Parts: sequence; structure tokens; C-alpha cells
Amino acid sequence: MAASKPWPTEIRLSKDRKSLRVTFDDGQGFDFPAEFLRVESPSAEVKGHGPGDRVTVPGKRNVMILAVEPVGNYAVRLTFDDTHNTGIFSWDYFRELAVRRDELWAAYLKALADKRLSRDA
Repeated sequence: MAASKPWPTEIRLSKDRKSLRVTFDDGQGFDFPAEFLRVESPSAEVKGHGPGDRVTVPGKRNVMILAVEPVGNYAVRLTFDDTHNTGIFSWDYFRELAVRRDELWAAYLKALADKRLSRDA
């Protein structure tokens, strides 16, 4: 029998709406800055529709999360103050973001620099 995947026990939006904490039943908890979640949104707007279609989203340093809405029992939809709300963040995707955070953030910063874009609006 396969081991069950970690299940979220708490999802907490910070008071300033600039970070989201996800805690799992295996005791691990992860804090995600709103900017990181926005630029790594699993939406087609960010990920594209196929390989090589990824979009580098600039100007999100001060983005905030306005709402966290459940999607079934497997994910949440985040609404950001720039009105973006099309990405569905599954529990597995949160774990992937946690594991790959440093790698993904470095790639994002490099893409911004390569395209002469800024984190500021």
C-alpha cells in the first residue's frame, strides 16, 4: 500500500496579506511570499499552454493575496490584488513549490534580469 500524501491541516493568510502559510499533517509548514505565489501561479497566464510558453511576470514585489478559496478538497484558488485568480494551487503544487523554492526564485530573478524587467511595478 502506498504511503498517503501529506494533507494540509492549516492554510493561514498573514494579516498584511503578503504571505501564506501552509502546514501539513506531517508537521511541515511552509511560508510563501505572495510575490512568489503570484509569479509561480499554475495558471495558463503564467505557465503558458505548452513547453517554452512560460511568461515572466514583472512588477509583483508588493502584490497581496485578497482571498483564499477552497477548490474541492484538493486545492485552493488565490485571488491577488492585481485581480489574477486563475491558478489552482493543489496541495501537491504547494509541496513542489516548497521543495523547489530556491531554484524557482533564482530562475525567476534571472529571467527578469535577462529580459530587463523589474520586480517593482
